[in-house]
Amino acid sequence: MTDDSRWPKAHGSGPLLLGVRHHGPGSARAVRGALDAARPAAVLIEGPPEADALVPSAADPDLRPPVALLAHAVDEPGRSAFWPFAEFSPEWVAIRWALEHDVPAHFIDLPAAHTLAWGERKKEGEEVSAEPGSSEPGSSAAPGPAEPGSSVAPGPAEPGADPRDAEDAPDTGEQVRVDPLAVLAEAAGHDDPERWWEDVVEHRGPGERDPFASFAALEEAMGALRERYGAGGHHRDLVREAHMRLRLRAARKEFGDEVAVVCGAWHVPALREKTTVTADRALLKGLPKVKTDLTWVPWTHRRLARSSGYGAGIDSPGWYGHLFHAPDRPVERWLTKVARLLREEDRIVSSAHVIEAVRLAETLAALRGRPLPGLSETVDAVRAVMGDGSDVPLALVHDRLVVGDVLGEVPESAPAVPLQRDLTRSQRSLRLKPEALERELELDLRGDTDVGRSRLLHRLRLLGVDWGEPARSRGSTGTFRETWRLRWEPELSVRVAEAGVWGTTVLAAAQAKAEADATAARTLADVTALAEQCLLAGLPDALPVVMRVLADRAALDTDVGHLAQALPALVRSLRYGDVRGTDTGALAGVAAGLAGRVFVGLPPACAALDTDAAKEMRGHVDAVHTAVALLTETPAGGGAGAGAAASAAPAAGHGDLRDRWRAVLRTLSLRDSVPGVLRGRAVRLLLDDGELGPAEAARLMGLALSPGTAPADAAAWIEGFVGGGGGGLLLVHDERLLGLVDGWLTGVPAEAFTDVLPLLRRTFAAYGPGVRRTLGELVRRGPGDRAAGPASHGAVTPGFAAEQDIRRADAVLPVLRLLLGLEDPLPREPAAPVPFGRGRSRPGPAERDPGQDGQGRGGQGQGGQEQGDGEQWPSGRGDPTRRDPVPGHPTQLDPTRRGPVQGDPTQCDPTQCDPTQCDPTQRDPTRGDPVPDDPNDPDDPVGRGAAWCGTTDDNDLAEVGT
Repeated sequence: MTDDSRWPKAHGSGPLLLGVRHHGPGSARAVRGALDAARPAAVLIEGPPEADALVPSAADPDLRPPVALLAHAVDEPGRSAFWPFAEFSPEWVAIRWALEHDVPAHFIDLPAAHTLAWGERKKEGEEVSAEPGSSEPGSSAAPGPAEPGSSVAPGPAEPGADPRDAEDAPDTGEQVRVDPLAVLAEAAGHDDPERWWEDVVEHRGPGERDPFASFAALEEAMGALRERYGAGGHHRDLVREAHMRLRLRAARKEFGDEVAVVCGAWHVPALREKTTVTADRALLKGLPKVKTDLTWVPWTHRRLARSSGYGAGIDSPGWYGHLFHAPDRPVERWLTKVARLLREEDRIVSSAHVIEAVRLAETLAALRGRPLPGLSETVDAVRAVMGDGSDVPLALVHDRLVVGDVLGEVPESAPAVPLQRDLTRSQRSLRLKPEALERELELDLRGDTDVGRSRLLHRLRLLGVDWGEPARSRGSTGTFRETWRLRWEPELSVRVAEAGVWGTTVLAAAQAKAEADATAARTLADVTALAEQCLLAGLPDALPVVMRVLADRAALDTDVGHLAQALPALVRSLRYGDVRGTDTGALAGVAAGLAGRVFVGLPPACAALDTDAAKEMRGHVDAVHTAVALLTETPAGGGAGAGAAASAAPAAGHGDLRDRWRAVLRTLSLRDSVPGVLRGRAVRLLLDDGELGPAEAARLMGLALSPGTAPADAAAWIEGFVGGGGGGLLLVHDERLLGLVDGWLTGVPAEAFTDVLPLLRRTFAAYGPGVRRTLGELVRRGPGDRAAGPASHGAVTPGFAAEQDIRRADAVLPVLRLLLGLEDPLPREPAAPVPFGRGRSRPGPAERDPGQDGQGRGGQGQGGQEQGDGEQWPSGRGDPTRRDPVPGHPTQLDPTRRGPVQGDPTQCDPTQCDPTQCDPTQRDPTRGDPVPDDPNDPDDPVGRGAAWCGTTDDNDLAEVGT
């Protein structure tokens, strides 16, 4: 190949070896510049040779990095490995350059067939010699991301692991693993290897005079390290480098020396080394092999980060991507991105902040002797200028920008297992696009599209593809609504490939997996949970198999704990028939039979339990109580065809379940052999159901807390009765119970108090701060004395009173009507006339101006003003004395604006309030917005300021909108 634009003597010393650091923007720019200058006839890239067939698809515009090559064993898809590429990865730049210039591109690393087989052999515990020739192939030369040219390390021990992460077994030699980057940085006098590498490589542009100078310098440095440290403790690299040399020799035979090799800088001295073909083949002899498939899969910036566990990862993928794409002024552009992000989060950031942050970053770089402000300088500038010294916004910037949530895309033409293709079609038809950023998805199961989405997500969870995680729905507890947290991770592509053994479609695979799981289930609770999953996932064909296994297991299982654990999931399943259109009639009989067996076996099972067993049984009692309530409310038939009549009546044979369950709770509450926590819980459940009156509950509590009861047992009874949700509010609203607890607690002997304190602290710590504060106030002033009022205690504790303040409560009604959009006011008693001007009262209905229409509007048009006095009356109200808010009037809608209090004569009576408030000449004008004076009123020369008495804050609040 001849090209006049080629750099002179680019291949003078043989093949062009370009040593790089994986995922380095500086290395990527340098590789592009070197390839433009050298114009090689072929490009060889570090990677699995089986991926050569996938190289042309990199030219597809629908293939958008970050992406990864996924290799997995055909017979065992879980055995897999990734080779990630970002837009700023030197290998990706080399692939794109070769495709743009119609130059062959080939991968030269150890084949994935050996990589996966070798990793499996090591996982099985085979002994492998550390000597060349029999050592493990594919060992990583990269001691983590700190090494330039951290290389692909095959042999991951777990599915989806990146081959660059794998490390050898403990070394039998005397060598220790070497961090080349740390050694070079220390030799240069730097204590931070990452910062040193960024300054000398990533932050500098390509050489203007010699595009190969940086590669030559790096090759010389790595050669010195290899000469000093040998393999650096990475013996598997010897085998990988032997395979690279064989591939390089084959390329030189075809293209001559006009070949460019892009690989980890650590391998360059080994590729330049003169070895024989026989020696290299000897290293590769006898390697295990497995049949593999390769494809492109989406990747994320978050998975490129070192924090994800990726051995060749980098600290800041988002920052590196910015450095690679920014045409100029990278610092200014970066800080502009930061400002835009903070503004989106409602933080006050102006262009002046950006300008000052840029100046500070440049100043810090100059003080620290750096050629360009790096990430640390920009972070310090953001903290000082945009974050006001706080690290809170920095966490957001790091997550969204420094790391980022960019998710790559793969075209449909890329090879994929049939299950993956079916999943892609389902995602497209349901408009459910995979995204790397976690997001919440609200589903309304009354719509066909959302039902389809719900079933797809549940089926994937059944297959082990946890794309979505169920979350608690906000604002609704109905069965027709679901909330999911979605986040697509690259490993899910491996899970999809693994699930392909169950079927070629998501539906078929989920059904086969459910039937297999039902047969292999070990406990009854596992089977009932699987039945619930089948209903949620819409798998009616798998349900008969699950129900048959469920009936068999339920008939043979005699453990009450297992039965109680299985019942809730089974009963919940009955609720899904109406919404999801699934017939759940077969579950009703099994659930009723299961509940009956729990009722019979529960009292004996609750006797003579230790503390831990009693706590576990309490959870079962709560779950069964909820399940019985749902079961008795379940319509007969429960299925899609039950009809309206069935939905209005309980299922046949379920009517007496609640009574039988209450009888069981009564038995538990009165049996002395039952632990206190269970007896107290039974009393609480009966009280909540209304089966037990407050007086009877107080009597049982008094018996449990009597002096004859051991303090530990009494404390356990309290935990069962008032522990959990709602227990604190029960004590707040029933002071008799609070008094019993308080009296018992004050009578606990000192030697026993330390024993019961942890239990009581655990019980009361579960209450909310407001509940704890209220209980403290009640105990401090003495429970049971609220009715005595302030007369018996002097000043009333703030927030408490002898009775409800109806007047203050009524004050919020107008505002509440306004918020709810209610047009018709609530009926109210007419108030006394309000003083008007100098001793005048507002006119009644009979005294209104004849020019007003029947709707209460003045004769001066639609403004609603009366003739002659300028008063604004409520539109549509015939009685001006009614204490209703005046729409649009500032004093009626804004509690901070003080105006006249209608219907309260004391507001303008000097004997009832401060004279300075009633005297218009002394009134502070800042106290309110008076109605404009009426110059035509001779009886009111000073306007109606006398009607605008200043009031206290409490009175203002009480009269808002009245």
